[in-house]
Amino acid sequence: MTVRLRGHHLLCLLTFVGEGYTPSFTRNYRRIAERLSAGEAVTVVDGPDDICGPMLCEAGAHCHDESISRRDSLALAAVSDSLERQVTAGSVLVLDADRLERLRSAFATGRAMAACAECEWAGLCSRVAGGGFRAVLVRAADDPCLLREKV
Repeated sequence: MTVRLRGHHLLCLLTFVGEGYTPSFTRNYRRIAERLSAGEAVTVVDGPDDICGPMLCEAGAHCHDESISRRDSLALAAVSDSLERQVTAGSVLVLDADRLERLRSAFATGRAMAACAECEWAGLCSRVAGGGFRAVLVRAADDPCLLREKV
């Protein structure tokens, strides 16, 4: 099984610390963070994904908005650049320690943040990145820092 993610959620997961739009959205995102941290693969999709699920029934859900599709395109360009491979809808990725480090490095230096320009969460994400991503919930199963913490 894989986690279905749209382009900009590949950036959002880098700084997810457990905050979200609604309690159901946050619970769902936490479950997805656990799956990703356990090494489950990501399949990139166009449009709403597994993270969007709880929002799709909400009045005014922005998941189908053109501005979000543009954010997805910008994010996929940044992810592709950071990972030095083309990432598009249909791509499958495992977010191992190396990939997460490369993405977080690009995010922290601003190279991967063009997609975040109009996002209401950009301030929080910048603070998380500025704090060294310490409280994030998505970690790679092969992250050497986590392996040391478990010993």
